[in-house]
Amino acid sequence: MNKLLVSLTASIALLTAGPALAQQNPQSPATTGESSGYSNPAAAGTQKTNYTDAELKQFIKAQEGITEVREEYIEKIESADSQEKAQELQMEANDEMVSVIEDSGMDIPTYNAIATAYSSEPKVRNRIDALM
Repeated sequence: MNKLLVSLTASIALLTAGPALAQQNPQSPATTGESSGYSNPAAAGTQKTNYTDAELKQFIKAQEGITEVREEYIEKIESADSQEKAQELQMEANDEMVSVIEDSGMDIPTYNAIATAYSSEPKVRNRIDALM
């Protein structure tokens, strides 16, 4: 569980990068709706919490990959010799995290929603922890 909590730091980066990622990914469901941008379902009180075990297992698989990407890039980012290089590395890491999520069979909005639910909904957290 501690590994998952640490890795959720990377998830938060994806949550905040949601609008940019959605704009870059034409297949993303977020781009097929209105052009008003990313909305946070948790903030709106409309968050889904009845995920299937298959969705939660995909989330766990994605989290494991994100942890690896985060561990690979954290030192590189911290030791970057300029702000521009650090931002470039962060964008690289984000691109890899998106690939990890998509390779696990999830889309970014679903991943972000489950990550938010994990942090805010004990029911979802308990189910994910039980599946790990």
